[in-house]
Amino acid sequence: MTQIWGRAQQQDFRSRVRGCLLGGAIGDALGAGIEFDSLENIRRNHGEQGVTDYVPAFGRRGAITDDTQMTMFTVEGLVRAHIRRDSGAWHPPTDVHRAYLRWAATQADWGPDERKQDAGWLAREEWLYSQRAPGRACLSGLGDERMGTLADPKNPGSKGCGTVMRSAPFGLLVGWEPQLVFQLAVECAAQTHGHPTGYLAAGAFAVIVHAVAQGDPLDAAVQRALAQLSAHQGHEETTEALQRALGAVRQGLPTAERVESLGQGWTAEEALAIGVYCALVAEDVRHGLLLAVNHSGDSDSTGSICGNLLGVQHGETALPPAWVVELEGRAAILELADDFAMEMTQGTALHGPGASSAAWLARYPNA
Repeated sequence: MTQIWGRAQQQDFRSRVRGCLLGGAIGDALGAGIEFDSLENIRRNHGEQGVTDYVPAFGRRGAITDDTQMTMFTVEGLVRAHIRRDSGAWHPPTDVHRAYLRWAATQADWGPDERKQDAGWLAREEWLYSQRAPGRACLSGLGDERMGTLADPKNPGSKGCGTVMRSAPFGLLVGWEPQLVFQLAVECAAQTHGHPTGYLAAGAFAVIVHAVAQGDPLDAAVQRALAQLSAHQGHEETTEALQRALGAVRQGLPTAERVESLGQGWTAEEALAIGVYCALVAEDVRHGLLLAVNHSGDSDSTGSICGNLLGVQHGETALPPAWVVELEGRAAILELADDFAMEMTQGTALHGPGASSAAWLARYPNA
């Protein structure tokens, strides 16, 4: 897992991390206002092309949902896991689970609890203390302190898309081997969703992001994910969904109706298939994201997945500037992205047996 980073590599990686997190949040925000609308209603309310810009959701334009909230806490958990390795305690699923419990507190509490010394900076962001249509399985899976595992998962019958929409950050662990990225995403998905399709789709998405983050073409990245899936029991639904996404690319010009042929995105494998398909056929970021949200289904989650993929593929500067400017929480998302990139590329300069940055450990307490 140790990697030597040159300056140009660090800059490219930071741009991809920023692109991944911002792109996912933009897709999330584009779909937030139409998440529960049918395609017929979307076209009736917004014109034949559907939405072409942010529409109001949760009292504002550019509002993010639980998809981006949970993605941010995934990132924070991974940063803490790498810091905690200094103490000899190396179990990333535990650190991610603790981060998810901090997210769950934002859905129940009025605001940050300043008495919690190990909360870290992200849990003190007051704007995150807002319910944005969180999934029932995510809330119930994190309703107590017990961590779901593959041997004893939470919500064993659930395969909702709440696993996939938060799992892009695992793919940004570019110094890891693909099978380890897959395994970590799967283990963390089982903390809320115990159906094989629910957690295997999360692992597949992480592997796709992982390959694209290192410069692989998206179609080759999907083939890598299919190879990883084939070794796991219960992979059939996820494998079939990805194969249908690849097949849809060859069926003609992309349309909303073709998107809907892949499902509605409420389940993990359908959301993954739609997000992957829209990223594969995208003429540019704007085209791909609008295709990913204008359908009768879970528009914010499919938009988020597509945005993660297009953002990590092309980097932050490919994102439409007007959408970046109006995005809720942009400053915090960028701050988190830069912290993650710095930890992954320069972590040994921030903490270790020799000396540690007190400011860094205050941001990410390793207790």
